[in-house]
Amino acid sequence: MTICVLFFQTVLILWSSVQAISEDDFPGWMREINYDDRLNKKSTAIDPTRIIQLSWKPRAFLYKGFLSDEECEHLKNLARDKLEKSMVADNESGKGVLSNIRTSSGMFIEKHHDETVKRIEERIATLTFIPQENGEALQVLKYENGEKYEPHFDFFHDQYNIQLGGHRVATVLMYLSNVEKGGETVFPNAPDDRVKDETWSECAKKGLAVKPVKGDALLFFSLTPDAETDNMSLHGSCPVIEGEKWSATKWIHVNSFDKPNKSSGCVDENVQCGEWAAMGECQKNPSYMVGTDAYPGACRASCRVC
Repeated sequence: MTICVLFFQTVLILWSSVQAISEDDFPGWMREINYDDRLNKKSTAIDPTRIIQLSWKPRAFLYKGFLSDEECEHLKNLARDKLEKSMVADNESGKGVLSNIRTSSGMFIEKHHDETVKRIEERIATLTFIPQENGEALQVLKYENGEKYEPHFDFFHDQYNIQLGGHRVATVLMYLSNVEKGGETVFPNAPDDRVKDETWSECAKKGLAVKPVKGDALLFFSLTPDAETDNMSLHGSCPVIEGEKWSATKWIHVNSFDKPNKSSGCVDENVQCGEWAAMGECQKNPSYMVGTDAYPGACRASCRVC
């Protein structure tokens, strides 16, 4: 599976490698094109002309207009009344803990929750050339004024999480809203030759950065082509200065993230299930935590429904 994943990643790179970043070369980079008007809302196909190669180290690509406005609003509405303070994985135990490193609020949407979510997941698989079963559930995040996520890696430092599908090889970060100022995604280890004016936050001037534009999707890889962890993939979410930021993240693993015994319906798919259950998420967010007979939730064991 690892060899296949790396092969298809190479195909993606060759597909989208056309020229270096330039505001003149890429109409829409500064929001002057409404890509929603060009998107077939029912399509899972990929338009390679919308893919911008941002960096080789790390390997990062921007897809303009990946989601329609309707899809963005749908994901926000699914999450709006279920948001909880975000957690981070402890480097030693792998368990989820609260931390000032990450001050957003978020929730997970179960796989195949509805037709819109299913269509987005299929489109992500087409974009990345990685099977849907290798992905985690979509996580929707909301950042309010001053909230941020300090630079971090998406690959793991603990063996507990590595056992669940291996390292995260790729991340698809979808922006569900525009942000008046701040909220950029920044890669502090990656250089950025662009001259950044006052529309960029100071945080975003410390490396390669991408402004959150509603509907756009950022794809980057946390592993190198030879399957080593990539220290250049260090990334963070700059503090929101004006407005609010909504995003949706799909983390994708080297191997299948679906539990082999999922058909039994009595498993936890996320290491944070115990903490979430203790916080009352089984009642607050049953669609994700418990699910249905057709699509069992991610935390059925911790919710004690089996």
